[in-house]
Amino acid sequence: MRALIYVQHLLGIGHLARVSRIAAALERARIEVTLISGGTPVAGFPKEGVRLVQLPPIRSRDMSFSELVDAEGHALSDEFKAMRRDRLIAEFDALEPDILIVEAFPFGRRQMRFELLPLLRHARAARCAPLIASSVRDILQENRKPGRAEETLGFLRDFFDLVLVHGDPNFARIEDTFPLATQLADRLVYTGLVAGEAANSPERFDVVVSAGGGVVGRKLVEAAAGAAASFMAQWPRWCIITGPHFPAAVRAALEATLPSGVVLETFRPDFPGLLGNARLSISQAGYNTVCDILRARCRAILVPFAEGGETEQSDRAYRLRALGIAAVVREDQLTPESLIEAIKQVPSPSSHRINLEGAAQTARILLDRLAARQVGT
Repeated sequence: MRALIYVQHLLGIGHLARVSRIAAALERARIEVTLISGGTPVAGFPKEGVRLVQLPPIRSRDMSFSELVDAEGHALSDEFKAMRRDRLIAEFDALEPDILIVEAFPFGRRQMRFELLPLLRHARAARCAPLIASSVRDILQENRKPGRAEETLGFLRDFFDLVLVHGDPNFARIEDTFPLATQLADRLVYTGLVAGEAANSPERFDVVVSAGGGVVGRKLVEAAAGAAASFMAQWPRWCIITGPHFPAAVRAALEATLPSGVVLETFRPDFPGLLGNARLSISQAGYNTVCDILRARCRAILVPFAEGGETEQSDRAYRLRALGIAAVVREDQLTPESLIEAIKQVPSPSSHRINLEGAAQTARILLDRLAARQVGT
């Protein structure tokens, strides 16, 4: 069995991290995986053993996602787009996959239609057309544009056999943020959240602060650094993980002012294990970080990213607060002082039964669907 997975991260690394977990689970299920990434390369993703095809990178110029640029910051030319499109189709033809997984699209990543629609049309017309699945998280960004949901539904009906919703319906249902999902009952399936496996780390920190990829985490990192001194007697060891895209100049200035006992890191491959050892996690409310927090069952303060009208992280954070799993500090109210108050009042985590086995379940679902297809033919 061969699977081709497409992922395009534009700002953070969350999409790539989640897909990398799925790719590893498919490999464990003895499915040969090729992961095509269209974003900036990130060390450690995917894990060894998964074949990576790196397209010439595309990223968002800023947090508005209104303009895409290449690795040098130039606007995308028609020639550049055509080159990426042709490379995608060539990889598909060379692999002849049994499964094609497209991450986010058509619920998101509409900016990539110039290459995804030709790929999907080509795959549908192939001599042995693959099972085509859309891979999407459980909570979507609120959509304010008229007609966008109907367009998404049309793409799903035209090109996709399956919609893999990476969530637990007892926690969040996709129709809460995409009401037309009720019309997809014949092809929509929940996998559980795609959490990493339980992990250990030889190092122990009392507090672990993380800012995802680091592009939008400056305010969180600075507030945590400012709050740390107030808790050194109680929690003397802090690890602040900035993410690989945190501004270098800001990092250097911050490092010079940190109190003793606070360690500044760029990336920790043992992050889930650090959370398992920690007394407190302070982070944004991105999908993958929340999955790691739920797996570790540690105390948590969430500061959901909400700039530019973003709603997805806030939705997730407040659902977790309602379950007694985390405290929430709004991004526009974040200061060292507000964080200090939140730390003083953070609840002990309540038990939960949220399904975190989405990676392995995704592999089982795909294998079952392929088997059913073969019986049907």
